[in-house]
Amino acid sequence: MSPDLLVAGVDVGGTNIEVGLVSADHQVHGRAKANTPTGGPAEVLDTIAELVQSLGDRPIAVGVGIPGVVDQGRVLTVPNLQNWTEKVDLVDELGTRIDVPIALGNDANVGLLGEWVAGAAVGVRNVLGLWMGTGIGGGLILDGRPFTGSHGCAGEIGHMVVRQGGALCTCGRRGCAEAYAGRRSMRGIATAMVDAGRSTSLFAIRDEEQKGNLTSKVWARALDEGDEMAGELFDTAIETLGVAVGSVVNLLDLDLVVIGGGLAEKMGSTLADRIADACTPWMLQPNPDLQFVVSTLGDDAGVVGAATLGRALAVSA
Repeated sequence: MSPDLLVAGVDVGGTNIEVGLVSADHQVHGRAKANTPTGGPAEVLDTIAELVQSLGDRPIAVGVGIPGVVDQGRVLTVPNLQNWTEKVDLVDELGTRIDVPIALGNDANVGLLGEWVAGAAVGVRNVLGLWMGTGIGGGLILDGRPFTGSHGCAGEIGHMVVRQGGALCTCGRRGCAEAYAGRRSMRGIATAMVDAGRSTSLFAIRDEEQKGNLTSKVWARALDEGDEMAGELFDTAIETLGVAVGSVVNLLDLDLVVIGGGLAEKMGSTLADRIADACTPWMLQPNPDLQFVVSTLGDDAGVVGAATLGRALAVSA
């Protein structure tokens, strides 16, 4: 593959950073992955640069998706990356490490963009992307084009308040959907329940799988094995997402909901069906044409979507 055609897509998650070299036909031709650093923005940017450089071919541009609020090349807030407490001009800072054009987007927005150009949402005019990971991310395609709002912040379904005065969210507010359905929040609730005397296999599975955290794989296994606490917490997560997604459907009259993230990969259509059922009581009227599907690109969705941003920037430069 000619390096003249390759763009690096970077998907920054709360657990891992994944990078791939992507061609103009949205195929990923090289990959690299590392744990997400916990020391703050400089460490994250250093890791991104190292991963991109490890791929060998020099890309014509880099696109980055990050789990936070972004605005014109700046990262304004990132609730689910440790020790990232200040606003960062990511494009400028990363540009000192990688001397190519750099584009920035929210991770869920670029994940849905990947699905829209090469996955489950190709050709669909009105789409919600729901990404279930360390946090809960969302992205939108409206009237046949990506919609990010006035400042690039649209789609933050994880921070829709679904319970006034509810559980404390990582963003500092109470009652957000993410406070009940994000893996980081669910881990905190599980830890508190164990401290209060409840039993669960979640932490034993984590140790057996040699995972540093309660990953999607750990949750999926605990659910498969019938762990009572895992089932209760996951039921609450699904019910909460039903309120949020049902409300978005009422507002936007969608054609499709694409569900991505690690749990979607592990649980497949079962997860999509559960969220669809949880939405039904909150929808103004049933829409028999509305479909709920899981991401078809998996981990590549964010990489492909981020590379699409980078390629658009390179073409316009």
